[in-house]
Amino acid sequence: MKATTPRSRALWARRGLAHPGKLDRTTKTMLLRQLYLALYEERRFVKAAEIADQIVSIAVLPDVAHQDAARAKQSLGDIEAAAGHLRLAARVGPANRKAFHWWTLGSLFFLAHRYDDAISALTRASRWGTTDKPLYQGHLAIARCAKGEPVEDLGVFIDRLAAVPAGQGYGRFVLGQLAFYDRRWADSRRYLESFLTRTLGGRAAMMIALEGEIDVARRTLSSLTEG
Repeated sequence: MKATTPRSRALWARRGLAHPGKLDRTTKTMLLRQLYLALYEERRFVKAAEIADQIVSIAVLPDVAHQDAARAKQSLGDIEAAAGHLRLAARVGPANRKAFHWWTLGSLFFLAHRYDDAISALTRASRWGTTDKPLYQGHLAIARCAKGEPVEDLGVFIDRLAAVPAGQGYGRFVLGQLAFYDRRWADSRRYLESFLTRTLGGRAAMMIALEGEIDVARRTLSSLTEG
């Protein structure tokens, strides 16, 4: 877990998995997850997906395992398989993580331009959400905007999200899109540039997982420049 490169993380994980003694399920899961992360960061998504499926079969923290599997399948372009894992994550996960899983599913469909599916999942996320509810509600609003539905009072969604911790990090992406649809060009640029700076300066796994959002943010900024 302290390894500084994907290669060293994979090396230590494989050494642990090859230990002659019997590994308990939790330890094996942790080692496999480190191997999964190393493969994912190296963009070896087929192998990462295979390891994720092994983790799912062990059933330690099953919702987290399904999230990892979904991430690998999404990177392979298999949206249906990724969606299936996220639905299972929402089904088996504890109540305090259900909103996150539904939101992730909504994000997956949003990036795939499947806006009806995105709206359905994000509506569930908004219902289950607690402290991050403004993020889920904001994302739901931009999915409706992207579909072409009229959404009133976008400024309310912007103000709510900007005022809570969820408005940082990924929330900057949502704020940027909300501001764009609300024709607040300067705010949209500010939020999206902040999102890109933070994401592109983070861990490789995060950048890979958010490639779709990075592309959307860049295209929105490009349209602002052209306008």
